[in-house]
Amino acid sequence: MDRRQRKTREAIFRAFTALLREERCDRITVQQIIDRADIGRTTFYSHFDTKDALLKSLCADIFDHVFSAELDRESAHDFSHDHGTRARITHILCHLQEHLDALNGILSGESGAVFMSFFREKLAELFAPSIPSGTGVPDDYLLNHLVCSFCETVRWWTKHTQYAPEEVSAFFFGTMPGWRENDA
Repeated sequence: MDRRQRKTREAIFRAFTALLREERCDRITVQQIIDRADIGRTTFYSHFDTKDALLKSLCADIFDHVFSAELDRESAHDFSHDHGTRARITHILCHLQEHLDALNGILSGESGAVFMSFFREKLAELFAPSIPSGTGVPDDYLLNHLVCSFCETVRWWTKHTQYAPEEVSAFFFGTMPGWRENDA
């Protein structure tokens, strides 16, 4: 992708994200996106086949960074020194906090299923290596429980935004007394 194409794609993402702060995803039209991005319809469709394809691409871009194997120092936070599960969860929450107002628009309607599908897949990859042993619970059940519990934690947080990412992470891990501290 050349520089011009990247700039156009970024304009579309910015426009879509801004619209998600204002209303639910299922109520946003392609026309609203192209008007806000100040591009033509043909340009939009040369990048994305549908609004759902845009949503999937936006989720993939967000999750590729947030769930990257290496946590780099960033201007808003630094988790480069800690790669434990708790640090990674807090890192995820820091990035989601930047988009909490847009998350309500994404999580409403059918778009929520797309977001949560990506999110669950990435969370399963994150939690799988740290499943506590000796719990007497099948690993796949425990993994499913962790993933679903964290997804619902994020949904809850969109309505209780007064809590910082570190606090929400502490709430989440505080509900799991069997979690090994070196994993968390």
